[in-house]
Amino acid sequence: MKLLTGCGCKTSCVDRLIQLLCIFSLPPSLPPPVLLPSSMGKKMSIVLLRIMLALLATSIITPKSNGENEQWCIADEQTPDDELQAAMDWACGNGADCSKIQMNQPCYYPNTTRDHASYAFNSYFQKFKNKGGSCYFKGAAVITELDPSHNPCRYEFIP
Repeated sequence: MKLLTGCGCKTSCVDRLIQLLCIFSLPPSLPPPVLLPSSMGKKMSIVLLRIMLALLATSIITPKSNGENEQWCIADEQTPDDELQAAMDWACGNGADCSKIQMNQPCYYPNTTRDHASYAFNSYFQKFKNKGGSCYFKGAAVITELDPSHNPCRYEFIP
């Protein structure tokens, strides 16, 4: 096996790679690892390399946790109520499911233009985002990655 040159050490490439992986993969709160002497043999080095590569692959391949890349469309807090009302009327008339913001429905409260517009905007956005729809509503809405749902009102999310 080729030895590293120019650094003054007689460590094989595999041993040095394992040492570097160990040092750079530890959280800062843990002490530095004890480096194995070369007398432990190449078998231990290869085993450790395989373990480190498996851990590295696992951290890269691990599926994303719930909530990552989920987006909802809500009313922009700076938009006046009259503009929100006009945009909400358009969304409700063009495919948004606005039945849940009606009286005696789960998303009626809080009974504000902003909350009702947020629900309507999100309903439209989720329904049409994969068909070219957007969360613009003439600047009255914004994207959030925080689920705006609140009991008993559930905002839909469609991947």
